[in-house]
Order: sequence, then structure tokens, then C-alpha cells
Amino acid sequence: QVQLVESGGGLVQAGGSLRLSCVDSGRTFSRNGMGWFRQAPGREREFVAAIGWSGGTTTYATSVRGRFTIARDNAKNTVTLQMNGLKPGDTAVYYCAGTGYSLSGRQGDYGRWGQGTQVTVSS
Repeated sequence: QVQLVESGGGLVQAGGSLRLSCVDSGRTFSRNGMGWFRQAPGREREFVAAIGWSGGTTTYATSVRGRFTIARDNAKNTVTLQMNGLKPGDTAVYYCAGTGYSLSGRQGDYGRWGQGTQVTVSS
């Protein structure tokens, strides 16, 4: 069964950093666009960042642009999200997702999802 497994979440103070990782056990990772989404308590899941299959194109939500960086290593089937300058508003469960599209910020384009990892930012 193809799985996406996230890691790296935790508790951090405002202004701090975390690096999330997602390992894809599938065989099509290098041909899939990958994305990160998040869901805060009581809110709908929202787009955070996405990266094209080659890693050459990226897109970010306005709220995280300039603070977060998405990257991928196709040799290791891994996508990462470096999060700097974290704010309490970034507190959420973060999900890794895969799509057959080259680059997308739309949840409906993603067919594979991880279980999520909790990120909590204290003030």
C-alpha cells in the first residue's frame, strides 16, 4: 500500500523553526507534484505550499510566503517543509499530499494524503 508518512512536528515557541519531512513509499514520487496542507482546530484544511515533480517550481500560500520553504529529493522520495519565523497562527495538523498534476494548490487535485503531524506554536 502506497503511503505518505510525515514527521518532524512538535511544540515550538513563536519565532522558532521546524522542519517537516514526508516520505513517499510509492513508485511514482518523481512524477508527482507534492504539497503541504494544514488544518487548525475548528477550521477547514488549507493549502500551504506545493512543489512540481522536478522541484523547479514552487507555490506558497500568502500567509507563509517568505517564511516557509518546500523542497524535494526524488532520490529519497522525500518532500520537506522548512518553517521559520513560526507564529501561533501556524498551529495546525500538517498534511503531506501527492498529485498527478505537476504543480497544484488545490486540495481536490490531490489523491494521496498522509496521516498528518501536529505543529504547535506557543506565544
